[in-house]
Amino acid sequence: MKQDILRNELRSRKRRMTAQRELILRVFLETEDDHLSAEEVYRKILDKRLRISKATVYRTVDLLAEVGLLRKIAFRDGVVRYEVVDKDKHQHHHIICNNCGKVVEFPYDLLDELEHLAEKKTGFEIDDHQVKFYGLCPECRKKNIKEQNKNSETDKASG
Repeated sequence: MKQDILRNELRSRKRRMTAQRELILRVFLETEDDHLSAEEVYRKILDKRLRISKATVYRTVDLLAEVGLLRKIAFRDGVVRYEVVDKDKHQHHHIICNNCGKVVEFPYDLLDELEHLAEKKTGFEIDDHQVKFYGLCPECRKKNIKEQNKNSETDKASG
């Protein structure tokens, strides 16, 4: 179903749904909760024992982002990742672990009022925004606490 919606979106933007585009979109739809880089998309396609050039994957994800089917996201690690744009879903934000790189979607968008204010004050017509929160995920926090406890026990034993 979602594949049909994406196909229609491409057509409405005067683009064809080629076999390569369909394959790449299918990878995103199968891993909907992930934020994939072009390299990860390429690897997933190879894992399926399918053939596609790396250059085609990179060009295609850029094109799909350009026409609005994918959203481009850059995190602190410098890797550009993509996610499927779902017009029926409200804008969401991301929480990224500084330690392990885990990305969690935060579905609460309370910035509508701020967007309207920014439009009013600047004259811009805002069509998108991104908010990223950085910190430590619960697993990494637990590891840090265990490591700190271990280090303090070692210090006590040597002191």
